[in-house]
Amino acid sequence: MSRAGLGRSLGQDGEDKAAAALEKAGMQIITRNFRSKRGEVDIIALDGETLVFIEVKAWSAYGIENLRYSIDHKKQQRIIETAKYFIASHRKYNEMTVRFDVVFVGPEPEGLTHLESAFMERV
Repeated sequence: MSRAGLGRSLGQDGEDKAAAALEKAGMQIITRNFRSKRGEVDIIALDGETLVFIEVKAWSAYGIENLRYSIDHKKQQRIIETAKYFIASHRKYNEMTVRFDVVFVGPEPEGLTHLESAFMERV
């Protein structure tokens, strides 16, 4: 399998695990892999009355402490711009509180770490 194919498979598996864990925790998944011209949001969900934009990071080669550095300011801005586009094109979510979370998916036994409000922005 190509390196790109391996990365996509690992990423998809990570997103699947994250979505299952979020649903188990009571969140309602609205959509996955939402794209705009500026970027992509892996998972968009409702957590009660809060609209949550979730970035999923799944890497097997690095420990979770290194994953935290993978979501730099530039990546955050792309997620925020995509979130703004989602809200503009789905007006029913206009008045909701918005949160940006990150879910790190690592190999067992590290498993899954969910960071709520990993970064902030007004949308």
